[in-house]
Amino acid sequence: MTSTILRTSFEKSVAAYWNTNQDDPVNLRLGEVDDLYHHHYGVGPYDPAVLDGPVETREQRIIAELHRLESAQADLLLDHLGPITADDMILDGGSGRGGTSIMAHQRFGCEVDGVSISEYQVGFANEQAARRGINARVRFHFRNMLETQLPAGTRQAIWTNETTMYVDLFDLYTEFARLLKFGGRYVCITGCANDVTGLRSKAVSKINEHYTCDIHPRSQYFKALAANGLVPINVVDLTEATIPYWQLRAKSDVATGIEEAFLTAYQEGSFHYLLIAADRI
Repeated sequence: MTSTILRTSFEKSVAAYWNTNQDDPVNLRLGEVDDLYHHHYGVGPYDPAVLDGPVETREQRIIAELHRLESAQADLLLDHLGPITADDMILDGGSGRGGTSIMAHQRFGCEVDGVSISEYQVGFANEQAARRGINARVRFHFRNMLETQLPAGTRQAIWTNETTMYVDLFDLYTEFARLLKFGGRYVCITGCANDVTGLRSKAVSKINEHYTCDIHPRSQYFKALAANGLVPINVVDLTEATIPYWQLRAKSDVATGIEEAFLTAYQEGSFHYLLIAADRI
C-alpha cells in the first residue's frame, strides 16, 4: 500500500533517520534535565562557570546549560508569534518530541497541533502531552507538513523550527498560507546557506550529509514566502547568537563530531542561522 504521508524516497529516508535515532543522547540527555524534549539547537552566551568546579559534575553542568540554551531558542521563537489567546489554534510544523508545542500551550493556553513524518516522534510527543494532562489541547499527528489534512483558515500562528531543510519551500508555504487566518503569523528558525558561498562550502555539505537534509539558500525562503502571500515583518540574524551553543556542545560527552562543521560554516559565513517572522496577507 502506498503511503500518502511518505510520498517520496527522500521523505522515506528522512523518516527512517528519525525513527531509528531513538536513543540520540543529544536530545534525550538534555530533555532529562526538566522533562522537556527539544529537537533543535540553542542561542545565547553560555555561563563559563559550568566548565569550572568539580570534575565529576562537569558534564552534568554542561548538559543543563545546553538545555537552557535550547529552551531559550524556543522561547525566542514563541516571542515572535504575535498575540495568541487561549481560544486560538496554532501549528508546529515538524514537531519532533514536542517540547516547543508544550511550551506554547503553557504560555498561551491555546490549542496546538504538531505534525511529523516520524511515527516514533509523534508517539513520544503524545506521551509527553498525556503525562501532563494536556492531550486534549496539545495533539501530535503522523502527517506530512506539506499536506496536514487540517481545515483551511484555522491557524492563528504556525512555526517551523529547524525543519524546513527537509521540504520544498514553495510547497510548504502554499500549505501554510492555506491554513493561516488572514493576518496570522508564520515564524521560522532555520539554518540556511549563503547564496554566494554556501552551496560550495564543504562544511555545509557535511551538515547536509550528517542529517540527511537539503539546506536551502537564504534567498529561497524569501522567494517562497512572497509567492504565497507571506510578508516578512521581522528577520533576525541569529548566527552569532548560536555559535556559543556549538562551542559548548563540542566540549560535552554528547558531541557527535558535527560540531566542527557547524562552527566552521558559521564562522566562515557560508551558513546563517535566521529567524523569519511573516504575516499572512
